[in-house]
Amino acid sequence: MPSKILIADDNQANCELLEAYLSELDCVIEMAADGAATLEKIDSFQPDVLLLDIMMPKLSGFEVCERVKANEATKNVMILMVTALNELGDIEKAVKSGTDDFLSKPVNKVELLKRVENMLKLRDIHDENERLRQYIVQMESQTS
Repeated sequence: MPSKILIADDNQANCELLEAYLSELDCVIEMAADGAATLEKIDSFQPDVLLLDIMMPKLSGFEVCERVKANEATKNVMILMVTALNELGDIEKAVKSGTDDFLSKPVNKVELLKRVENMLKLRDIHDENERLRQYIVQMESQTS
């Protein structure tokens, strides 16, 4: 089953560029143009990775990240913040909001692909650990 990636950016050209870069991966890509639409798409699309712009209308990337990570149903979505902001305070704010990683614009294709691939591997490891944990709990309940 292909991985699912959601690109959240209010700039259509940025979305198209990221989509073109990610076309080398076996993945399904959807897009959202503002913070509120991003939260709706996360619920319906259930992405593995969210590429999240910080400066967006309705809700900033920081706010979206905080809400995604605070929600039990979505907290495991891997978030890569993609931003033109380079100041240390912005990076600290991104980390405090719960992002898993960040990438500065202009985006380097090789760096983007490697970071997304690593996030997908981490997601797979987490999913496998959860399956094993559930299996162990099930086996323990059968033996007691």
